[in-house]
Amino acid sequence: MATLPVYRWRLAPDGYATRRQLRAAGLRPGGQDVAAQVERPRRHRDPLVAYLYRIDRAKPVRPMTPAKWAALAKANAARRICPECRRDAGYVIPPSLGMCPACAFPDNAPEGASWNSSPHTAP
Repeated sequence: MATLPVYRWRLAPDGYATRRQLRAAGLRPGGQDVAAQVERPRRHRDPLVAYLYRIDRAKPVRPMTPAKWAALAKANAARRICPECRRDAGYVIPPSLGMCPACAFPDNAPEGASWNSSPHTAP
């Protein structure tokens, strides 16, 4: 295997881009191997490394189909539903809790709070 050309930070020649730069331009690597890398030196630590791809070999990003949009919407909706009370929290439930805050901390609710009126708690 041949070694990759290594460039210093901000000194890579034109014609190369990182994955993020390709994506911002509406492109993707398209199966090509890493063409080069950029290293950003840091004190007392290993350098930061970014892999570069050739822009002329990049392919356009595949468009989102209606089925992909539907699958993405379904996955995001599932992240908002509390597994305990089965209500839509209106935001992504924190993975550290695993349930909505009302179910995780039922005793911390202020008196008469509507967000704590879940079906599995006694009124």
